Amino acid sequence: MNQIESYIQTLKIDEVPWHRLTTAYGRASDFPKLFQQIQDMSKKSAVKSALDHVLSDIEHQGTFWHSTPFAMIFLARLFCQCVPEADDSECAALILEELLDFFNLAAELHLEDEELYDETPLPHFSDMLKEEYLWSEIYVEEEDEERYEEGEVFPDDLFYSFYYYSYQAIQYCRPALKKLEQTSFREAAEKLLELL
Repeated sequence: MNQIESYIQTLKIDEVPWHRLTTAYGRASDFPKLFQQIQDMSKKSAVKSALDHVLSDIEHQGTFWHSTPFAMIFLARLFCQCVPEADDSECAALILEELLDFFNLAAELHLEDEELYDETPLPHFSDMLKEEYLWSEIYVEEEDEERYEEGEVFPDDLFYSFYYYSYQAIQYCRPALKKLEQTSFREAAEKLLELL
C-alpha cells in the first residue's frame, strides 16, 4: 500500500478541519453531520438530500474546492461499503448511482485539467491541511468574499492538488468498481475504470 492509499484508508473525519475548508457556497463545517446522515442509510430521502448537499458543495461548474479531495476520501470509502449492499438496500443502490455519476465527472475534470495545465501537486495529500493553506478559524462571509475579490485564493500547486488528490481518492475504488461488472451499474463502472 502506498502513502496515498494509506492516507485515504486511515484518515478520520474529525482529523479534517472542515470549518476551515472552502466549498462552492462557504465552508464545509456541516460535512461531518452530512456524512453521518448518508452513512446511517436510514431513509432514502435523507440520504439523497445529504448527498446532494455534499456533491453540490464540492464541485460547481467544473471547479473543485479545498474541501473536495477530503470529501472524496469519505465518499470513496462509502462507495466501497455500498457495493456489496446494493442488492438489499435502496439507500446503498442510490449512493452507488449518484457517486458513479459524480466520480465519472470528477475523473473527467481531472484529466482535462491535467492536459491544460503544467502543474505539480503538493507532495502529500495531507499537505493541503498545512496551516498556511487553511482559512480562518471563524467563518465570516464578508472576509471570505473579500479574499476572493483580492485574488488571494489558492496557490497554483494547492489548487491543482484539489483535482489530483480527488482523482487519487477515486482510484481507491478500483477493486470495488470491478465487482460491479455483473450488475445494473456495469456501464457506469466500466466507463469510470477507463478514466482511471
